[in-house]
Amino acid sequence: MTVFPPGYRASGLLLHATSLPSNYGIGDVGPAALAWIDELRRAGQSWWQSLPLGPTGYGNSPYQPLSSFAGNELLVSPDWLIEDGLLPEEECQGNFPSNQIDYDAVIPYKQRLLHTAWSHFLAGANRDLRPEFEQFRHDQKHWLEDYALFRALKARFDGAYFLDWPRELVERVPAKLSEVRGELAEIIDRVCFTQFLIFRQSERLKTYAHANGVRLIGDLPFFVSPDSSDVWSNPEMFLLDEQRRPRFVAGVPPDYFSASGQLWGNPVYDWDALRHRDYRWCLDRLRAALSHVDVVRLDHFRGFAAAWHVPAGASDARVGQWVPGPGLGFFLAAHRELGSLPLIAEDLGLITPDVIQLRDSQNLPGMRVLQFAFDGDPRNSHLPRNYPRNAVAYTGTHDNNTTRGWFDSLAEPQRRTLWAFLRRAPGESREVARELMRCVWSSPAALAMAPLQDLLNLGAAARMNLPGKPAGNWRWRVSGDLLFPAAFDWLRDLTAETSRSAVDIAAAEPPALQLSEVTS
Repeated sequence: MTVFPPGYRASGLLLHATSLPSNYGIGDVGPAALAWIDELRRAGQSWWQSLPLGPTGYGNSPYQPLSSFAGNELLVSPDWLIEDGLLPEEECQGNFPSNQIDYDAVIPYKQRLLHTAWSHFLAGANRDLRPEFEQFRHDQKHWLEDYALFRALKARFDGAYFLDWPRELVERVPAKLSEVRGELAEIIDRVCFTQFLIFRQSERLKTYAHANGVRLIGDLPFFVSPDSSDVWSNPEMFLLDEQRRPRFVAGVPPDYFSASGQLWGNPVYDWDALRHRDYRWCLDRLRAALSHVDVVRLDHFRGFAAAWHVPAGASDARVGQWVPGPGLGFFLAAHRELGSLPLIAEDLGLITPDVIQLRDSQNLPGMRVLQFAFDGDPRNSHLPRNYPRNAVAYTGTHDNNTTRGWFDSLAEPQRRTLWAFLRRAPGESREVARELMRCVWSSPAALAMAPLQDLLNLGAAARMNLPGKPAGNWRWRVSGDLLFPAAFDWLRDLTAETSRSAVDIAAAEPPALQLSEVTS
């Protein structure tokens, strides 16, 4: 069984939820997200892809979440809290830049709003939510209580890495955990309530998307953050020393992005321990991701075949070795547990035959990125003529420069090669993003995707992430004035011309809400 049935052709856009317009300093899953779905529907798009939606920790990276199961509380919509009677509108006033996220300002602002919502809930606001909250807490108990205690302890110790907490807490001595649960009960309850809010709002968003013919692609990081409730609560699942510090950390050898490789610092899995438990924790993690979206992109898919293990303390990723992952056994267990597997394999980087064999054994669509195509090799798998049908093709990803920014950085000989490939006379860089989108949309791939930045032809300043750069990433936001209708009209026409209109475009009119008007 494949994710995309025979003959399927569709398209969509990549935009992280935090990048949506809002009056609150960061995008969220509220009215602007619904308006974004309206924009996609009017433009004939069938898919919206976002980055991981977990609570961010180090560097505000969605790929370093504090939990694999929790939602990012920064994505809670104040508008919907006002609608629920949990926040007075006057409490929500803020003054933030419209084109980037100032996390230093947004995080305390959002925390204050969530504390206020909790106080109003305790005081009796919207009593109809109480049974729903208690049911949520019961249903999610297998991860929620540990996560809430983890966050409460984080608050007590001023955000310190959990390995720097008192040893009894690091080692989870039962009597000590029971003691602090009592001491921190109010914070624990508030964390649970915040998770209830983000799950409830995310379900509303998913329901709206489905009602409008839009499906959601999520993203599941292969590794977990070293400072996370995942590691603290499940140390037996990872290769740790007696002090519960990682013995090895994850990364990749030298690659396209870095001559010294990438040293991510995540702890690596003890696959023997996970295998003996029938991969239960991993499957719960995958099920949690699929509860919010329709298809999950498995980040760093090659890790299921083998991952690059670097000894803890190494200065860079050049010193390491490939260590086998769970292989086919994991996917067989996933089939038994979950049935069909709506997954996309992120098969980029150094891909060896065992990775390809594992991907194809499950009929998983892989990824193709057009920016990687122009090395002069006619067999390059990222050239559109070499795309298989069962693939998701991108102009670029969140780790790439924008297509405009990428083109601007090319040397003149590379630019000439690109224009020759496009069969165009050398032109201005303002044309290149749409030319490359047209290539991807015209390709054989079942699904064509582009970051919103490429549709809007934005330069390098709109880049979302620069791999290997520890700070300053994940800040880009689209302001409402950039979302002009002509760009979406062009996309609708391109989608129709390339037979990717998997929704009835005509039925999408008239618009319910203009995204550019959400923050007016």
